Amino acid sequence: MTEKEYNHCVTEYADNVYRFILKNLRHEEDAKDVVQTAFEKMWRNRAEIEYEKSKSYLFTVAYHQMIDHIRKVKRVNLREEFNEEVRITDRPLHNAKKILEEALSRLNETQRSLVMLKDYEGYSYEEIGQITGLSSAQVKVYLHRARIQLKNFLVRPENVI
Repeated sequence: MTEKEYNHCVTEYADNVYRFILKNLRHEEDAKDVVQTAFEKMWRNRAEIEYEKSKSYLFTVAYHQMIDHIRKVKRVNLREEFNEEVRITDRPLHNAKKILEEALSRLNETQRSLVMLKDYEGYSYEEIGQITGLSSAQVKVYLHRARIQLKNFLVRPENVI
């Protein structure tokens, strides 16, 4: 990959990678650090990277950096499991974005990453498998389970828009 191609990658993919990492970490400064580290690794390895595969490479590196960051910092606190008795009443009923963010936050990090890669970024099951190190079958199963959990949360009477 040439310097010009690298600069094009920064321009083209920085926002998408940042959004993906931010949705998973939910902490702006940490997300910026992870994205910056991913681009730094891409810069150092640019001679070995084919330009056509740069987006996939970048998301793979960013995903692994995010997992490493989560393990190091331990900011992720275990939230209450999907408990039907838990009711959230201190939010407006018609705020779809907040409800969706709350639903996504209840997924574990793997499920949330898979939903983000598939539904927000549009990757195929095979591409997601390459990024996360899971098989296509595992990606499909985990994604299916995540969507069931999302659906169960979103159809609660207090969350219906």
